[in-house]
Amino acid sequence: MSVTPVVAIVGRPNVGKSTLFNRLVGRRRSIVHDQPGVTRDRIVEIVEIAPERNAQLVDTGGLVLAADDPLGLSHQVELAVEESDALLFVVDGEQGLLPADEQVAERLRRHGKPTILVVNKADTRASVAGFAEFYRLGLPTQIAISAEHGTGMGELREALAALLPESLPAAARPAAPAIAIVGRPNAGKSSLLNCILGEERALVSPVAGTTRDPIDTLVERDGKSYLLIDTAGIRRRSQVSGAAEDLAVMLARRQIERADLAVLLVDATRGISSGDLGIAGLLWEAGRAAVVAVTKWDLLDEPAREKLDFDYPRLAELLAEPERVNLSSKTGRGVEKLFPAIDRTLAAYRRTLGTGEVNRLLEAAIARTKPPTLRGRPWKLYYATQVASGPPTFMLFANRALDRRDSYRRYLENYLRDTLRLRGVPIRLVVRQRTKPH
Repeated sequence: MSVTPVVAIVGRPNVGKSTLFNRLVGRRRSIVHDQPGVTRDRIVEIVEIAPERNAQLVDTGGLVLAADDPLGLSHQVELAVEESDALLFVVDGEQGLLPADEQVAERLRRHGKPTILVVNKADTRASVAGFAEFYRLGLPTQIAISAEHGTGMGELREALAALLPESLPAAARPAAPAIAIVGRPNAGKSSLLNCILGEERALVSPVAGTTRDPIDTLVERDGKSYLLIDTAGIRRRSQVSGAAEDLAVMLARRQIERADLAVLLVDATRGISSGDLGIAGLLWEAGRAAVVAVTKWDLLDEPAREKLDFDYPRLAELLAEPERVNLSSKTGRGVEKLFPAIDRTLAAYRRTLGTGEVNRLLEAAIARTKPPTLRGRPWKLYYATQVASGPPTFMLFANRALDRRDSYRRYLENYLRDTLRLRGVPIRLVVRQRTKPH
């Protein structure tokens, strides 16, 4: 059984690598923008190159000269190239062959990987006229495409399928819960990911907003698999600088939607802020389980720790007293406690109850606190059942519905959560009106 081959899309900045990636994936997975250097980290997606022939496609940032690379982006590209089985080297056919393309070709040549030269923007006259000059790069397979309009994609897929070994179908990949690592910009999300992996998987920089694209990484702990998603820092829209940052925030929110659980990373040195509370609200609205990881805990003295603990209840209340792990990504201290907390929260998130148990719990809740009355008639529950898990969702049939903001509805949710010990897990109640029990 062979592993899925890896194909990296490489080239200098702003030649259309992310547009090609999105075209092959079939949706907007990477950020596309006319500002050079927008793609910073490696983005990975399983794509079907040919029938029953899959590949892990990797979008990368642009390769640049070291002097023009203060964030070390080219080092990330080199790592992606080393991990790949084949390369798609993208150049801009409209601009023609540039010295920067020759420099990239020289750097790629050192790795000795099978490479297809992809001449992008082939729908322009300049690209057609200058196509032949790219043969000077010495690559035997050269294909003209338009990533924006889809021209030449069939030929590119055929060439790539011929270049790659056979691959596993996507369904054969191990199933794993999706864990989104979320937090304010520069909270240390990428540092935590790298600490977990023990390698430089995500770009780490003190510049806020460095991670813009979501990263998926499959990891194993104690025989269990987890799909970790590192996301761009989430900030209020008024604080987003530039269209590329705006798109990054949008994609980060989408990652929360496809995650089972989110690890909310809080920078202990900055304390609990309105930004942390806003992200917590976003997680709760999306119906995702949560674990809070307080990073840089080792940098706090005792008064600072007391201050953070004093402010923490506001966050804990929003997320229903989630599991909390104090850790340091730099030293690794406390990180080993993160996955047990994730496991316990996931088990609660997937909790399933029989109909009899649901009704007994709700009857006890009603006996403890009398339901509200409307025009002298009390709210009356006929019966209830669980209709979904992840998050636990219950259907209640009663003599009248309850508004989403109704205080008694919140009481029932909290009673179920507290009694079942569902820490960090949202509960959904669907209250349906029925005139008489069936």
